[in-house]
Amino acid sequence: MSNDDLTKTPLGADGAFEVHLAKRGEKYRVPADQSILRVLSDAGVDVPFACEQGVCGTCLTKVLAGQPDHWDMFLTPEEQEANTQMMICCSRSQTAVLVLDI
Repeated sequence: MSNDDLTKTPLGADGAFEVHLAKRGEKYRVPADQSILRVLSDAGVDVPFACEQGVCGTCLTKVLAGQPDHWDMFLTPEEQEANTQMMICCSRSQTAVLVLDI
């Protein structure tokens, strides 16, 4: 199965998913109990953030593939439905892989 297929494959029962950073060529596993932001920060990836609650917009990140599970209060419903950007501090994934423009 190719990565493109995994960006369309529903999230597994354990709630974990992979984040692929397109610009950096890196992949990270995001467990059910951690945010994308926390996993990237712990790995030394420098990403901007402030509130970590999905309200300020500082961590807004472009989504290249996959389907975010929006938990923020910053994006409008229309912006969330477009699935072209997400708040990595609190939002998760509905697919096994998310490809981000990082």
